[in-house]
Amino acid sequence: MSASNHIINVNETDFHAEVLLHSSQRPVVVDFWAEWCVPCRVIGPILEKLADEGAGAFRLAKLDVDANGSLADQFGVRGIPAVKAFRNGQVVAEFNGLRPEIEIRNFIKQLQEPLSDIPTGKAGSLAAQEAWAEAEELYRLALQDNPDHPAALLGLARTLLAQGQAAAALPILREFPGSREYATAEALTPLAEAMAAPDEGPDTEGELEAVAANAVRLAVAGRLLPALDGLLDVLREDKQHAAGRTRQIFLGLLAVLGEDNPATRDYRAELATLLF
Repeated sequence: MSASNHIINVNETDFHAEVLLHSSQRPVVVDFWAEWCVPCRVIGPILEKLADEGAGAFRLAKLDVDANGSLADQFGVRGIPAVKAFRNGQVVAEFNGLRPEIEIRNFIKQLQEPLSDIPTGKAGSLAAQEAWAEAEELYRLALQDNPDHPAALLGLARTLLAQGQAAAALPILREFPGSREYATAEALTPLAEAMAAPDEGPDTEGELEAVAANAVRLAVAGRLLPALDGLLDVLREDKQHAAGRTRQIFLGLLAVLGEDNPATRDYRAELATLLF
């Protein structure tokens, strides 16, 4: 391993301090590897080289999954190499398996890109007013100059979902770049998947399933608040309905509305009352 101060080995004892807490200062990229893993021997040196080149822009933390199995389980590592980027204690981007250096370099670059270089403020204001089509147009204009800008991509995905265009939003969300917006994109994905196939609900049929399916159809029609009301009715009866999927769809709708929408605060408070 490189002697760089920006590359460390971590384990179950110091992971919280060296990765989760440290990620509030700068991104931390964790390389989940093992000695026997041949692809890991390719990925590891590339990550180390990029950490050296970055000169402190991000920290590389290497974790041996054989010696730290509980951490691998905690973060859902099912195969290696697995690379996860942390910001503010949360996973914001990840990839699995062998990747070419150019892809890994882009992965790291996206973690470091400034997030305010495109004036998307006006589009955000329009979205907060639920002027979805006008906001969509401005986000698309912004993306002409920088196709990978996370804030504009997230804004575009939100406006598309608000207008029932889940099939167009899904590719954006599934290939979202590592950034502070990544967690919100992840929260939108279950909603987009449900809206893209509104008639493919749980196998079990019943009154709650019917109400949940109708709520998704309302969302597809652009009737977001009635959709939220329907999902709340389901969650009042079953907090873990559809193995938690209904709650994820509900949270996705709140992410579409955005935190600046007064309705979001009211619905979030209602959900908190139900769950806690």
